[in-house]
Amino acid sequence: MCDNVATFICPIMQHWFFKVLFCCSLAACTPQAGLLMSLLPDGTVPILLSNLERVDDNNRRRLEDFERRGDWIGLARFAEENIARDKSNADWWLVAGYAHSRLGQHQRATEFYGEAVRLAPEEATGWNLLAQSYRATGQPQRAIGTLNHALVAVRDVPQTFYLLGESYGDIGRFDLASVAYQEALKIDSGFAEAWFGMGRAYVRLGRSAEAGEVVTVLERLNPRLATELAAALSQRK
Repeated sequence: MCDNVATFICPIMQHWFFKVLFCCSLAACTPQAGLLMSLLPDGTVPILLSNLERVDDNNRRRLEDFERRGDWIGLARFAEENIARDKSNADWWLVAGYAHSRLGQHQRATEFYGEAVRLAPEEATGWNLLAQSYRATGQPQRAIGTLNHALVAVRDVPQTFYLLGESYGDIGRFDLASVAYQEALKIDSGFAEAWFGMGRAYVRLGRSAEAGEVVTVLERLNPRLATELAAALSQRK
C-alpha cells in the first residue's frame, strides 16, 4: 500500500485518456462509450483506426467512413463479413466488438473481444475492452479475472490497472482497488482518473488524510475531479 501519496506527484502531464472529443461530439455519447473510446490508443482520427495493424488502407477508409457517420450497425456487419473471410485476424474481431459496444450490445461484444484476445493475447486493448464490456453487463468478477489475465501478458498499460481498480470498486473491495490505482500511477503519474479512483477508495476506507492529499494532487491535474473528490470527502467527515 502507498502510505505517502506525495511520492506520486510530478509535473502535470497531458494524458491521452481525456482525448475523447470525437466521442463527446456525438449526441448519443454515454460515459460507457466515452470510456471505451478512451481505452483505444491515441492516434489519428477516428481513434479506432490507430489500434489496427492488420487492416489494409482500403478497409481503413471504409472503417473511417462508418465511424464518421456513426453507422455502428454497418460497421458491425462490415467487420463480421471480414471475419467470415479471415477468422484469424484479431483486428476484425476487435472492430466487431467495438461496433456492438457502441450499439449497447455488450454481451455480444464480449464474444468478439474474447476471440480477439485469444488471437492476440499480447495486446492490452482487447483485454481492456473485454473487461469493460463485462462490467457493462454487470459481471465485475469476470472483469477482474480478465484484467488479471491481461496483466500476466502486459503490465505496462496504466488503463489495465485503472480498470482493475474500477472493477474491484464494483464489488466493494476498495482496499484492492487502491492498490490497483497505485500501480496505474506508477506507470503514469499524471493519470488524473486513477488519482480520483484512488482518492475515492481512500474515502470509502476511512483514510481521510490520504484522500485529502489526493485532492491536492487533483487540483493541479483536474480541478473538476478535485472538487468532486473534496465533496465526497466532506460528506464522510
